[in-house]
Amino acid sequence: MEKKKNIGLYFGSFNPIHHGHLIVANHMVEHTDMDEVWFVISPHNPFKKKSTLASDYHRLEMVHLAIDGYEHFRACDEEFRLPKPSYTCDTLLHLTEKHPDKHFSLIMGADSLVGFEKWKNYQWLLKYFSFYVYPRPGYSLSSSVFESADIHIVENAPQVEISATAIREDLKNGLCVQSLLPQCVLHYIEKAGLYI
Repeated sequence: MEKKKNIGLYFGSFNPIHHGHLIVANHMVEHTDMDEVWFVISPHNPFKKKSTLASDYHRLEMVHLAIDGYEHFRACDEEFRLPKPSYTCDTLLHLTEKHPDKHFSLIMGADSLVGFEKWKNYQWLLKYFSFYVYPRPGYSLSSSVFESADIHIVENAPQVEISATAIREDLKNGLCVQSLLPQCVLHYIEKAGLYI
């Protein structure tokens, strides 16, 4: 029986996608057993105010532009067609039913696992999926919630502190952000008049 492809799911609003996202995703493909990374663009994170989001179409297009040329990256807009707000367990159920030939893993920073037991159906997620966690300063995985889970700590993952919120703020104030995100994404933002 052929081994299932291991697909790392990198969830985010990507508002906008920046070099930090690409560095983490590339590190996962190059330094773990992941075959691909799918950028899952979330239309509405239950924990974020929707008003700060660029449209779903704009954020999807920016991801497409940013990952062009990366052989193992893919943009995933499946959550656009699922009920809102988006919950990780619902998306994973949908993806596993749609792609039975693939094994899905979750990519996340250690900070994202704080309060994980409040996630919808978190026990199901821990039972059936792998987690690839990159360290974040000041956060640890000491909780007993994760004791029996398939968790891979990616210790040597680069620590890239780039904030999409700060990028949006700088753009609004007319400051230079070209070192923080791909040139093609910046051109798209300027052409579409986003975040100003």
